[in-house]
Amino acid sequence: MWKKNIVLGVITVLLFSIFPFQVVNAEEINLAPNARSAILIDQDTGTVLFEKNSHDRLPPASITKIMTMLLIMEAIDTGKITFNDKVRISEKAASMGGSQIFLEVGEEMTVKDLLKGIAVASGNDATVAMAEYIAGTEEEFVKMMNKKAEELGLKDTHFVNTNGLPENDHYSTAYDIAIMSRELLKHEKITEFTGIYQDYLRKDSPEPFWLVNTNRLVRFYQGVDGLKTGYTNEAKFCLSATAKKGTFRVIAVVMGEPDSKTRNKEISELLDYAFNQYKDEVLFKKDQFITDVEVSKGAKSIIPLKAPYQIGVLLKKGEKTEEFEQILVIKDQIQAPIQKGDILGKLQIVKAGKVVNEIPLIAAEEVPKANLFQMFKKVLKKQFFVD
Repeated sequence: MWKKNIVLGVITVLLFSIFPFQVVNAEEINLAPNARSAILIDQDTGTVLFEKNSHDRLPPASITKIMTMLLIMEAIDTGKITFNDKVRISEKAASMGGSQIFLEVGEEMTVKDLLKGIAVASGNDATVAMAEYIAGTEEEFVKMMNKKAEELGLKDTHFVNTNGLPENDHYSTAYDIAIMSRELLKHEKITEFTGIYQDYLRKDSPEPFWLVNTNRLVRFYQGVDGLKTGYTNEAKFCLSATAKKGTFRVIAVVMGEPDSKTRNKEISELLDYAFNQYKDEVLFKKDQFITDVEVSKGAKSIIPLKAPYQIGVLLKKGEKTEEFEQILVIKDQIQAPIQKGDILGKLQIVKAGKVVNEIPLIAAEEVPKANLFQMFKKVLKKQFFVD
């Protein structure tokens, strides 16, 4: 249950993203003409700025690894694994064909280096090694991938493996890939890997392994720091790219391009369109304090809520100014224990009485349940120190 709508204030900005922007499609503007499918979205709001056949189910090739990396980052952020963990390479992982970092059976490599091998070199062997480390087997990890897709509302995605090698019933869409890319980017450390242009693995060995990013735009388009390329004979050339200028980040996805040169050119044109036509205004930075809320039966009576990620509005250049309300909706009857990161409220952005964006607000710290002594002190305080 939710209670008490609190108006934080009225903001005056240029026209907001989701309402009433018109989504540009391929018939209206000549973007991504050679792609079988394409989409362009704003990271902060998820607003679709351009789309072409964006819900067509297609083979995603190695863009599959976006979901793999998402589950890896979740495991790291929740403390299940760490970047410094050493992973022993299985025979199955070492036997993967296609793009690889040439892992050997029994070799040990850190999570950090394996993630680098996935993000930069698209290593199929590194992908399977990480899947096995997190879930026990690749098959169990694939179940996690499909469960996460369901949680994100991805209705046109189904995974059969972790790396995107061709298999029946393994598919996704440009739209779904954009959504999972947006979710991955909420884990800000990922761009420290996907934004690498070149690096080395096994640096202490006599023959270090040279990594060069399969996404050349990381070097040749200013602001690009991810995310993932893909290619198979069936899928053709695919890319989910993200770029950031100032605080404004966008995601562009193309699938089924005829060659890498055309893929990179058309992604660049999508990014150019976004940065030429739109800008953003940041309302709250990641982890910024939003409000305090009361907690019952806890060691503390008050807990701060914060923004889980950057909260902004999308502005179309040249549009007229309009007003938007920021409204807090707080969860009813908040009781300890509370874990850091628990969702206890939401921030609504409202225009003309219509909610145009809604962002979860999370507990900035944990609150354990009060012990008997703490409860006794609270009772005494209420009895003798009430204003």
